[in-house]
Amino acid sequence: MALCLRTSSRSILYYLKSKMGLLSSSSSSLTHQHHQKPPFTAPTAQNLRDPFANFSTKVNLLSTRRFQSTKVEEQWDSLNHAHHNQVLDFPGGKVAFTPEMRFISESPVERVHCYRVLDDNGQVIMSSKFKQVSEEIAVKMYSDMVTLQTMDSVFYEAQRQGRISFYATAIGEEAINIASAAALTIDDLVFPQYREPGVLLWRGFSLQEFANQCFGNKDDYGKGRQMPIHYGSHKHNYFTVAATIATQVPHAVGAAYSLKMDRKKACVITYFGDGGTSEGDFHAALNFAAVMEVPVIFFCRNNGWAISTPTSDQFRSDGVVVKGPAYGVRSIRVDGNDTLAIYTAVHAAREMAISENRPILIEALTYRVGHHSTSDDSTKYRPVDEIEWWRSARDPVARFRKWIESNGWWCSEDESELRTSVRKQMLHAIQVAEKADKPPIAELFTDVYNVPPSNLCEQEKFLKETMKRHPQDYMPDVPV
Repeated sequence: MALCLRTSSRSILYYLKSKMGLLSSSSSSLTHQHHQKPPFTAPTAQNLRDPFANFSTKVNLLSTRRFQSTKVEEQWDSLNHAHHNQVLDFPGGKVAFTPEMRFISESPVERVHCYRVLDDNGQVIMSSKFKQVSEEIAVKMYSDMVTLQTMDSVFYEAQRQGRISFYATAIGEEAINIASAAALTIDDLVFPQYREPGVLLWRGFSLQEFANQCFGNKDDYGKGRQMPIHYGSHKHNYFTVAATIATQVPHAVGAAYSLKMDRKKACVITYFGDGGTSEGDFHAALNFAAVMEVPVIFFCRNNGWAISTPTSDQFRSDGVVVKGPAYGVRSIRVDGNDTLAIYTAVHAAREMAISENRPILIEALTYRVGHHSTSDDSTKYRPVDEIEWWRSARDPVARFRKWIESNGWWCSEDESELRTSVRKQMLHAIQVAEKADKPPIAELFTDVYNVPPSNLCEQEKFLKETMKRHPQDYMPDVPV
């Protein structure tokens, strides 16, 4: 009886198709039609490992079959007791149905690849594609990387001598700072965390301006109201650093939305660490940016450690790059110690962000060689051998130097002259900043209200009276 029903069903289908002209002249038998190859390419081994690829194959199959004849397909589904609607027309795109229950794996078989141009010896990897860099730009990039490295060393020593209260270095992350900045224009807005002083350095912020901020003197643009390394410069489109983690990320999206509304040919870039991706601000920002289609680059410095918390304790996903597609954000993973790879990736991301009005997520894999800050001793939670290996074998400055030397753009004499000159300039900047007067106490109460409210005026008066009564408790060089 079952055989008769199947034969009858095939006969009806054959009759319907022949009436509608869907049988080719070569289709002389029902058997030939039944064994015809499906109109889609067989999935590759990679697709079999990838549930999303398998999903796409099913959608392509259903889409191809739909164009043959909707009426006949409905008859075929009815006769085979299958679902009438194999594709759900859902907001955002069609979704294919499947009778198979399959969960998307939380652990992909293969991790997302990492884009790289230079190998550990500073040689261009064969067949690699990257944005060409002129000699002038390459030498400036390297010079700024060395300057940033020297500045970190001198300021770190100054803090240890008690001359400034706090400092955090960017040792091991110089390529991220300088190469990303080189790929931007001055019209692009920067929302940094606290480990991107190199971006400001590239834009023309002087060593004296850095020193003024760290010492909090009267020439500090923040008027001494910020911790050291919390730089900011309206002139350089570099928004003031905030100590709170990831709060700058949604701010960057709002600024990018403003650029889009004003039709500016510029984008916004915001930097944050791997620890910042555990904050709700990060997730809200990515979703808002994707939905509103704004020109913003999310740059994550995945340096392995959020102070003393390793990435293994921070998240279970394949790093940060996979979080982008979940929100509809185009993403890429880059070698954060490869200057040319960073430069190329940011340059391409900027072009896409502006021309297509879309957010881009970049995850740069690097390593924080220095301590998290002068308040931290990283040897308490990670092996010294690990730190030294990254310092020697994966140093981004040394790697880029080998590349410019191989091009004949640099030599040991240039190196010695540069490092001597920068250190001398740094020491002079510190001496000047240290001798400069502090901002007057009155500056603590300005820049918020046009007309200060009465309670703020009372606080200012009370502070000044207290300082006069107890001068021994306050620094003598602070003007009252």
